[in-house]
Amino acid sequence: MALEILGDDLRVLVRPAPWLAVTGTNGKTTTVRMLAEMLRASGLRATAAGNVGDPVVETVLHPQPYDVIALELSSYQLHWVTSMTARSAAVLNVAPDHLDWHGSLAAYTADKGRIYRGVQAACVYNVEDPETEELVRAADVTEGARAIGVTSGIPRVGMLGIVDGVLADRAFVAERQTAAAELGTVADLVSSAPHNVTNALAAAALARSIGVPPVAVRDGIRAFRPDPHRIAVVATVDGISYVDDSKATNPHAAQASLSGFEDVVWIAGGLAKGAEFDSLVPAVRDRLRGVVLIGADRALLAQALARHAPEVPVVEVSETDNDVMDRVVAEAAALARPGSTVLLAPACASMDMFGNYAVRGDAFAAAVRRHGEQR
Repeated sequence: MALEILGDDLRVLVRPAPWLAVTGTNGKTTTVRMLAEMLRASGLRATAAGNVGDPVVETVLHPQPYDVIALELSSYQLHWVTSMTARSAAVLNVAPDHLDWHGSLAAYTADKGRIYRGVQAACVYNVEDPETEELVRAADVTEGARAIGVTSGIPRVGMLGIVDGVLADRAFVAERQTAAAELGTVADLVSSAPHNVTNALAAAALARSIGVPPVAVRDGIRAFRPDPHRIAVVATVDGISYVDDSKATNPHAAQASLSGFEDVVWIAGGLAKGAEFDSLVPAVRDRLRGVVLIGADRALLAQALARHAPEVPVVEVSETDNDVMDRVVAEAAALARPGSTVLLAPACASMDMFGNYAVRGDAFAAAVRRHGEQR
């Protein structure tokens, strides 16, 4: 904040709060909310805004100005952006999604990459997703901005990664050739699933790019709690765990979710949004005990399963009434065994049967509770 005296007036000129912007096919909300916790832990007045939290305009014009804004941006929002300069920005991953709107994967990817335009401090990319690094290479950034990679492996100089279960920063330390800053441990995270570790590292990189100290990164990680319908354990009934990941609305998200479990009865289906499943099914088939399919585009999933996992039992539920989840849960329970996980990770949007993914997740959780009461 700056003071300017004009005659007898004392006016406060508020410099706009810097934006730390996040996009990606999956993980945006988790990363932004985790980032906001890190910023607050450092003593900054910060908030999450954009596609999560408060609208951007309301946030920027708040009567009590923020020190920094953690901003989630979707591909739709970025498509219409003509001028934006974030202090730092991250693309978490790029996978086919919303192709019915964007027209092609290339167009969708290009819109994601617009987040890097004019970045002043750090362009954060996912080492395990080479497309995100290519977007950094192609970006027109402010002179002096750095490319910062995050990896689930051991980080090279200029990266954040994992060393013996520790989140390690070799990008924002003075002696990064020979040393690293410890930012907490994988055990500090709510979930140690690989995609969640990457989300935490991306949030940490953005926070560190504006000088947030390592201890605040650690405290923010510990304070963070995920939004509902993101790998949320609903109940355990007869030794079977029921997990709600209704937010997994595309194949990339579903694969990340399924990768966290070994013996799964998978509940999937809905609106495919132009996606295909021939890459997803081979990647997860060894984890599948059975599959229960729902929704308008369930046939696409059934066909992919028949091609790539014909040995996996599949039940299709055609009903779309209000009680459909009771049958879905019953069918899943019949396929499961003690030690199995019944996982709602639909790989599709929900609007064919439900108001949104949250309504779908709530319906699943309610059906699980009714199933438990009947045991």
